[in-house]
Amino acid sequence: MDTTILLGVVAFVVVVLMLTGFRVVNQVERGIVFRLGRAQRRIRQPGLRLLVPFVDQMKKVNVQIVTMPIPTQEGITRDNVSVRVDAVVYFRVQDPMRAAIEVQDYLFAIEQVAQTSLRSIIGKSELDDLLTNREELHKGLALMIDSPALGWGIHIDRVEIKDVQLPETMKRSIARQAEAERERRARVIVADGELLAAQKLADASGIMAEAPAAMQLRLLQTVVEVAAEKNSTLIMPLPVELLRFFDRATQAATNPEPVQVAPPVQAAPPVQAAPAVQAAPPERQAELGEGKLAELSPTSPDEEPTRALRPPAAAAPTTD
Repeated sequence: MDTTILLGVVAFVVVVLMLTGFRVVNQVERGIVFRLGRAQRRIRQPGLRLLVPFVDQMKKVNVQIVTMPIPTQEGITRDNVSVRVDAVVYFRVQDPMRAAIEVQDYLFAIEQVAQTSLRSIIGKSELDDLLTNREELHKGLALMIDSPALGWGIHIDRVEIKDVQLPETMKRSIARQAEAERERRARVIVADGELLAAQKLADASGIMAEAPAAMQLRLLQTVVEVAAEKNSTLIMPLPVELLRFFDRATQAATNPEPVQVAPPVQAAPPVQAAPAVQAAPPERQAELGEGKLAELSPTSPDEEPTRALRPPAAAAPTTD
């Protein structure tokens, strides 16, 4: 009787020990068994696993992809711009043995490496690269984090920069730059449109000049377009040639042809005055007498009528 009870107690203890030695490994986990403190080479796969009670200890390692956000890091770019950048890291455990042995807490280790790598990549890049050329930055950042993580049995899938926070002054400067660039593009587009329109109008004017009927067709088309708006007043444009015809007719009616006038008769040339008569010498004057002297003396034109009416002087008596 006592032996039966003793065997029952031993069996019960063995069953309890066996039940306590069973472990369940989930599908997303891998088990690392430490037997008396020494890691076993064989990794326990998912399922029900039996361990030696009080001898074996199991550490489960998750092999799913871990999404770890990197806290916002503040740094200065290569072109001396202060920015705040945050990112996210996607990684998974590739070697559970190394992840359990080589590093104490691989999650904390990956977080610290990601922060330092992000600060380093900020200092090596320019602001334009952070804003536009992010693909290259992602590759460089993933390479910087993956280098130490390989020794821990961690594989970095990808690294993404989520947001880049700029100072307010830099935001205003970038906004002004973008506005100026858009205005420049708008002006270029308008100028190209004006040039193309001018070329088309020149071609159209050349065709209308060769075919006058085209101008009339265009006029009728304009009338149809205006009438389609259901307006009560219809404006009829007149051709420029018709206005010029009326202008020439009005000028001909108001300004008749002037009568030709005969040229004026030229006046006769003035008569030249006779040369003055030189006075006779004293001997000749005594011989001619007073009357002859009056006739020979020079007189002005005003005195000619008086001299003509003056009677000749009487001759002096002669003595024998």
